[in-house]
Amino acid sequence: MNIGIRDKAKGISKMKEAVISVKHLVKKFGNFTANDDLNFEVYEGEIFGFLGANGAGKTTAIRILSGLSAPTSGEVVVAGYNAKKQPEQIKKNIGYMCQKFSLYNDLTVKENIMLYGGIYGLKKALIKERTDLLLDKLNFREYGDRLISDLPLGLRQKLAFSVAVLHDPKIVFLDEPTGGVDPLTRRQFWEMIYETAERGITVFVTTHYMDEAEYCDRISIMSEGKIVALDTPANLKRQYNAASVDEIFVKIARPGNKPHPPAPSPEGEGEHIL
Repeated sequence: MNIGIRDKAKGISKMKEAVISVKHLVKKFGNFTANDDLNFEVYEGEIFGFLGANGAGKTTAIRILSGLSAPTSGEVVVAGYNAKKQPEQIKKNIGYMCQKFSLYNDLTVKENIMLYGGIYGLKKALIKERTDLLLDKLNFREYGDRLISDLPLGLRQKLAFSVAVLHDPKIVFLDEPTGGVDPLTRRQFWEMIYETAERGITVFVTTHYMDEAEYCDRISIMSEGKIVALDTPANLKRQYNAASVDEIFVKIARPGNKPHPPAPSPEGEGEHIL
């Protein structure tokens, strides 16, 4: 897939406000520690890749960030709200899309848009206006009255993403959004992600496609409940002397692999956000 990388210097200049702040996050289930002392920030308008093998702790962390679960300890602030004390406020200020179950198959395209607009608290006139704009933007006029179950997966995923940002949230969480779709649709989907970030919405995305991780402003890699790497893709490739993010992932993210601390990133190259 051939897609242009965002102008990092331009992107960084906009990434001033931390819309996600995580300090010493720990989540335990009995004696099992799913998230072990996580520390990171994500910025306004940033495309942040959250990577890790199955069982690394990504899903647990995302549930906490989206107000669905409380941390055992530590401080988590999302969109200005405390995840332990104000989870309902967090839910009102984020969008969420997963690989499956984001839309109702037995409703039409229009009905799904209107339903989610109501859930997000938009007024009827605004829902109608944004429904019309969305159908035109996606070239979905001919699909407006068709059931979601009748649409190809790629079209469903495009619509699900658009619905997730219908209310202009501060942050949208995308959990493996391009799983199972064809390369062309994946490219188009990432163009939509770039456009969303340019609007100032933070995109927090998980993916198993390591080539997609290259398109993020920064990525973090989790292994066995810990964040073992966090930086821009370019800096991580230099630090780990790797040709690709996939090579880095294999080196450090597989359970049992003990990552060696990388050499410090070169200074003055204009790619650091922190």
